[in-house]
Amino acid sequence: MDTREAVSNRIKQLCRERNITPNAISNIAGVPQATVKSILNGESKNPGIVTIKKLCDGFEITLSNFFSTQEFDELEQEIK
Repeated sequence: MDTREAVSNRIKQLCRERNITPNAISNIAGVPQATVKSILNGESKNPGIVTIKKLCDGFEITLSNFFSTQEFDELEQEIK
C-alpha cells in the first residue's frame, strides 16, 4: 500500500463512520467533488495537505487524528 491509497482509505473510513457520502464531505469541506473523486479513485498523484486539511475540518478532526492510524504507521518509506 502507498500513501495515496492510505489517504483514500482513511477518507472512505471517515465517511462510513459518519454515515456521509464523499459528495457530502466535499460540500461540507468546500473541496470540489472532482477532487475528492480523484483522491478516492487513486487518480490524484498528490492530494495536497491543504485539501486534506479542508477535509479534516469537514470531518471535524485534526490533521494529527487523520494520520494517526495503524495504516499510516505501517507505510513503507517512499524515499529510495
